[in-house]
Amino acid sequence: MITTGNTIVSIYTEMTPNPETMKFVANKLLYPGKSIDIADESQALPSPLAKELFSFPFIKSVFIASNFITLTKSADTDDWQDVIPTIKTFLKEYLENGGMVVNEEEVAKIKQESTNVVHADDDDIVKRVKELLENYVKPAVEMDGGAIQFKSYNDGVVNLMLQGSCSGCPSSMVTLKAGIEGMMKRMIPEVKEVVAVAE
Repeated sequence: MITTGNTIVSIYTEMTPNPETMKFVANKLLYPGKSIDIADESQALPSPLAKELFSFPFIKSVFIASNFITLTKSADTDDWQDVIPTIKTFLKEYLENGGMVVNEEEVAKIKQESTNVVHADDDDIVKRVKELLENYVKPAVEMDGGAIQFKSYNDGVVNLMLQGSCSGCPSSMVTLKAGIEGMMKRMIPEVKEVVAVAE
């Protein structure tokens, strides 16, 4: 169980390339070395924090990573500036009071197929793709409040899942095609195309 508490928590916000998302960064680890993407309230069981966040009517999805939370607002909420103070106050109080961020027991029950972790039975191309994602793509994407997970590789096509601010972001397809696909083709000649897939 990942809980927090007994610390003064400060929260600051960072804009992301996706105008519908905002990154809320904490001065403490929330979910060390991992991330969880909760597309809607029906998927919130593994995260009591996400469940609470969905009580705000303007929250559409929640993405939790090592020390930040990326929230996607509903399109009918005009401006982030109207709701940021409320969210910051809620997060600060929730975390300072030791609220549970993620319940690992519930996470374990969910089948998590998407991962950038290299497994012994991965073939050579898959290993290289995952290492490239972990070492080059992950740090840059996390700065923008998102994540990109390896889904599968078949016949020169790499399937990736976009999470957090990357999901639904207008510029994510440019990043995927011009940035990630270009880099993969240069560094892993077997790769012919990179495609975004849904869960």
